[in-house]
Amino acid sequence: MTATVAVVTFPGSNCDADLRHAVSLFGMKAVAVWHKESSLPKVDAVLLPGGFSYGDYLRCGAIARFSPVMADVVRFAARGGPVLGVCNGFQILTECGLVPGVLLRNEGLTFQCRDVTLRVEGKQTPFTRGLVGQTLRLPIAHAEGNWFTDPETLARVEGEGQVAFRYVGNPNGSLNDIAGVSNAAGNVVGLMPHPERYVEASLGGVDGAGVFRSLAGSITNTEAGATA
Repeated sequence: MTATVAVVTFPGSNCDADLRHAVSLFGMKAVAVWHKESSLPKVDAVLLPGGFSYGDYLRCGAIARFSPVMADVVRFAARGGPVLGVCNGFQILTECGLVPGVLLRNEGLTFQCRDVTLRVEGKQTPFTRGLVGQTLRLPIAHAEGNWFTDPETLARVEGEGQVAFRYVGNPNGSLNDIAGVSNAAGNVVGLMPHPERYVEASLGGVDGAGVFRSLAGSITNTEAGATA
């Protein structure tokens, strides 16, 4: 059966269509979900897009976390469902407590919009299956991507393999060059760079393709295991 992936749209999202396109390129069906929905449809994964949800008022992601659909996203994650937050989506995940840390203003207080190099690290997740150890080139576009946490949490994140992506050349001041982290279970991942923007050569690169190929393979393997 075709895997179905929910892409949630908040007021101010601007990368939701890009995520839906990327999902469709790898044989999955993308379903647009408006933030005011009280529940998710039956899906195999949930993606939270980049953008400026609620205009980034108060704090990036701080208002979006209270959108009605997010209660069901939290329940979906608690059941082990794959959840990926990209850029503003990562900020929303931290506000919900689904991944550790917070995203602060970039060091130097400048908006960063350029390509960066990342290493894929840590435990294998639904979004890094087969990618761990690889180096990727992906674009960033953020003013608040400076990942920060307390020393105890940092030690735990590093020690338990929850650093999913690490910058090679830090663009924003993130602790330990961290570009993306997972939850302890490994099914929820937050990532500042945009893999959906580099899935076709005509867009400037294809290094983001592996994230979506990994998700498609992870869902297929899960379904196969469930029916075995």
